[in-house]
Amino acid sequence: MQRTDGYAAIRDYALIGDGRTAALVARDGAVDWLCLPNVDSPSVFARILDAERGGSFRLEPTIPYEVERTYQRGSNVLETTFETAQGAVRVTDAMTLTDDHRLSPLRELCRKIEGLSGSVPLHWALEPRFGYARNETRLDRRAGRWFAEAGTDCVALGAWDAGEITASNGTIEADLELRERDTALLALAAAHKEPAVLPSREDVERRLARTERFWPEWAGRIRYDGDWRDAVVRSTLALKLLVYAPSGAIVAAPTASLPEWIGGSRNWDYRFTWLRDASWTLDALIRLGMEDEAHAFFWWLMHASRITQPRLQILYKVDGSAHATERELSGLAGYRDSKPVRVGNGAANQVQLDVYGSVFESIWLYARMRGHIDGDTAKEVAKIADYVCSKWRDRDCGIWEVRAEKTHFTQSKALCWVALDRACRLAERGIIPDRSAFWRETASEIRSFVDAESWDDERKSYVRAPDLRELDASLLTMTILGFDDPEKERLRLTVAAVERELQHGPFVFRYRGEDGVPGEEGAFLTCSFWLVDALARQGRLEDARRLMDELVGLANDVGLYSEEIDPETREFLGNFPQGLTHLALVNAAVSIEDATQ
Repeated sequence: MQRTDGYAAIRDYALIGDGRTAALVARDGAVDWLCLPNVDSPSVFARILDAERGGSFRLEPTIPYEVERTYQRGSNVLETTFETAQGAVRVTDAMTLTDDHRLSPLRELCRKIEGLSGSVPLHWALEPRFGYARNETRLDRRAGRWFAEAGTDCVALGAWDAGEITASNGTIEADLELRERDTALLALAAAHKEPAVLPSREDVERRLARTERFWPEWAGRIRYDGDWRDAVVRSTLALKLLVYAPSGAIVAAPTASLPEWIGGSRNWDYRFTWLRDASWTLDALIRLGMEDEAHAFFWWLMHASRITQPRLQILYKVDGSAHATERELSGLAGYRDSKPVRVGNGAANQVQLDVYGSVFESIWLYARMRGHIDGDTAKEVAKIADYVCSKWRDRDCGIWEVRAEKTHFTQSKALCWVALDRACRLAERGIIPDRSAFWRETASEIRSFVDAESWDDERKSYVRAPDLRELDASLLTMTILGFDDPEKERLRLTVAAVERELQHGPFVFRYRGEDGVPGEEGAFLTCSFWLVDALARQGRLEDARRLMDELVGLANDVGLYSEEIDPETREFLGNFPQGLTHLALVNAAVSIEDATQ
């Protein structure tokens, strides 16, 4: 595997996690990203954002090698096999799941190294750099373990048959040689504001075995037998790693500030839950039969949004809090010198009206699955519908969170219509208080506005906004979410216009116009899968299948996708792995399956 100035390609990473946090593991065996104790906590390993200072947990042969890797079948346990001229070894990486009845570390990263053939020399090095590499790391040895500490955070290293360990300059490391049938074990136990738990080798191996059993059992619940099943299952497993188990929230991605263009400034923190993703999430989970996860996410959504109801904030932290102050970290160089490195997200304070359509679609999907929602929640939902009636005429920042002047984005208006349409459906079923006459009247006004102001006769399509006569791939969601177009002709023509003006091979750009942020960006992979979904819903199954085949082939070697891609080099760009991309893949596959029956 080649690194560029010390950086692995984004495509070269795999993800492991435990429902609280997640780590990125490169093809060369380095863990280059891990935040502790939670996914939105400061990093302990951030080599992906600074090759020299970020910190990592490296493990690889000291002689030339070739590498193959895979997840265990139906699992989020990663296996990397290094083949050398002298022999082969396999590294099994996992964030272990805690024991039900035994004391376990707060978080645990397990690395099991097995000799498969011959004799292979290896080197490993643990370089923790706490607090986005801003805090001084102290190393200490006690109770037979090496400890790395900074403030109230600590990681303790357990190492068995892993070589003669030395420590200096903030690095704990060793060389070892593994022969066939030899096994070494490294386990990193994390603590935060509490005493560290120091497990035995037997404890670690038991938790690893339990983790290896858990994932295939969980994946066995996925109800999908259509085409591209492997891609759908892998996407669902990836989405499960984005779930913050204590609350049910699902982060957009487990990373921060991976660039949308190398060397550019479009670098954002995605370790939050966007309400906009709610409808895609509920739709995917329900369609796959994952009702427990759907239930948990729905109630997280409703409880988190109570802070601001009837106004809905765009994004929330995984614990449901609304605080997401954006700031720049000057101490990190940025992925391949892509600056600035940002944590927090300023989009939390934007007005984005499309979020109401997404949330109401989620409520509708959930209520249709469960048959009801409780009375207090029903009253809150009705108040949110009333709020949409009072706010739909406002300008907003749109689905793409532009940092230019607000305007009347077409997709935002269309999703306000979706919100009121779903409110009427809920009222008709007696699930929420019935003010459907008012809601229907307002929905009709919205539809009239969209048809009069956002249709372009010359382009034969809806456009981005009345004052932005250009295409926007988010208009595809009007077809997916069923915007009111009785003849479906305008939606059909809009999909064709997106293909004509925004599609480049299998890739679809979000838009071509300005958005208030300097620099370029790649094609947005979610939009490509949205196009598949829209084509399937419009009966163009051959086109949908052809594009889906191309897109499934664009995943990395372990089936993961980033946010964006460079259409020329096919280099992954943006935060990784991207939940919305995997959600769009799942929903596109299921839409084709539904349309085929």
